[in-house]
Amino acid sequence: MSRNLRVAAAQLGPIALDESRASSVARMIELMHEAHAAGAELVVFPELALTTFFPRWYFDQQVDIDHFFEQAMPGPETQPLFDEAARLGVGFYLGYAEKVIEEGQTHYYNTSILVNRHGHIVGKYRKIHLPGHREHESWRPFQHLEKRYFERGNLGFPVFDAFNGKLGMCLCNDRRWPETYRVMALRGVEMIILGYNTPLHYPPAPEHDHLQNFHNHLVMQAGAYQNGSWLIGVAKAGKEEGCDLIGESCIIAPTGEIVAQCQTLDDEVIVADCNLDRCREIQDNIFNFKLHREPQEYQAICQPNPVLKAD
Repeated sequence: MSRNLRVAAAQLGPIALDESRASSVARMIELMHEAHAAGAELVVFPELALTTFFPRWYFDQQVDIDHFFEQAMPGPETQPLFDEAARLGVGFYLGYAEKVIEEGQTHYYNTSILVNRHGHIVGKYRKIHLPGHREHESWRPFQHLEKRYFERGNLGFPVFDAFNGKLGMCLCNDRRWPETYRVMALRGVEMIILGYNTPLHYPPAPEHDHLQNFHNHLVMQAGAYQNGSWLIGVAKAGKEEGCDLIGESCIIAPTGEIVAQCQTLDDEVIVADCNLDRCREIQDNIFNFKLHREPQEYQAICQPNPVLKAD
């Protein structure tokens, strides 16, 4: 009997700067109801799903952005999402900004969690590949200050036993780095879940703007195929506070094929049956790591920012 997991990608349209947590959570609950009605067991929401994408603005005082961060999960404003998920018997993935005190120090992370069908957190990930810059750059039409507002994640790329399979998480820019997928694959991952907020315009190289949707799918499809894993990629999309964000949220099979894709830039749900046993089609054959990998030849990957020279 196959291990089938029916998954919903729950894309969100724009979230305004002044939109409340309660409004965002209500929208997600509505999408969860739609997903549940379609038989989904797991619902995937985007990166930083509770607020607008605040790194597009420059603030020079931490106190000015603290209200974008969650100090507890669930907290008073997010508890209804957990309660409704438990009532429906549906799990979910959620991206959010996390403020946490660990060993007496305050830390800020771009975080995602995996929640089971009983409303319990069973996995956490903190974003490792932070894009953008640290200081205000006046030439940009909007900022991308993730390196200023977040610390690099400190949990690595864990894989969790959940939903009768092995699930891993990452966030947005992580999807562009092949090591993200490979580390999880070496730990046996069968489904990789990720949320993203990706502008259509890329100020450092605007000549690539027309390739944003192509590059989005390119890296996710390659990551899925080269590691024999299902992949669920979910956007916050549309024109958010004057910034156009790409959509095209999708569900990708271990063969690299897109099996479902959003068609709008608004709140939208797509659903697909994901047979986790199909991962073996790839993992036992062309990307059979035990049989075909040559890790002794990959040592440069483990060096910090190596400068490679031709022989």
